[in-house]
Amino acid sequence: MNQRTVSCVIAAFNEAERIGDVLKAVEGHPLVSEVVVVDDGSSDGTAEVVRTFSSVKLVINEVNMGKSASLVRGVAASSGEFILMLDADLRNLTRDNISALIEPVLGGRADFSMSLRGNSLPLYKAIGIDFVSGERVLPRTLITDHAEEIRRLSHFGVESFMNKHIIAKRMRIAIVRLDNLINFRKKAKIGWWRGTLKELGMVRDILKVISPVEVLRQNYAMLRLSRLVSAKSSAKASAERSQV
Repeated sequence: MNQRTVSCVIAAFNEAERIGDVLKAVEGHPLVSEVVVVDDGSSDGTAEVVRTFSSVKLVINEVNMGKSASLVRGVAASSGEFILMLDADLRNLTRDNISALIEPVLGGRADFSMSLRGNSLPLYKAIGIDFVSGERVLPRTLITDHAEEIRRLSHFGVESFMNKHIIAKRMRIAIVRLDNLINFRKKAKIGWWRGTLKELGMVRDILKVISPVEVLRQNYAMLRLSRLVSAKSSAKASAERSQV
């Protein structure tokens, strides 16, 4: 029986101060066959940090193309049957977090998994889903079958686009609660004013893909397809599977 493989793909733009901690957690993880980082036209030395991790494959965009197009490039450079998406600006990411995301899919209990981070918006935590979460495990075909469409998306529209197809295919969704995990907000990276503008730009990109009414429908549909999986129980299941 062929072993199912998982490639990690990370799109990074000016994350030199943060991406090293993410790569320390994922490089060499026993469930991850390779790590691919797409440096999306960074000017802060992100690529130099990535090059210090000898086993990580680096793809460089000469100009900033946005997360959607960068993800397509990263997946094209990978070989895994499944893709582990990680944001480049995560804090407190652990190997157990990575196992908790991957195990429901490799174990056959879900077709797709996504995180619910510790600093997700209060509304998302209340309803139990962050529909634009950047930490996901998915079949690579979810990207490759729609590569041209995704390339043409706005910079941050890829998660909402994916969700449409996940719902259409009625994929089983595992929502993995990772209370320790947080990401750096734009305001913390580049200041309050510029960060606020960037965050508003992300909202604009999402609304180019789906309308506000569709956002509500998407959340409802994904919740119906989901089952909440705690990080603790997923890690335990992974450990039990490895002992078989």
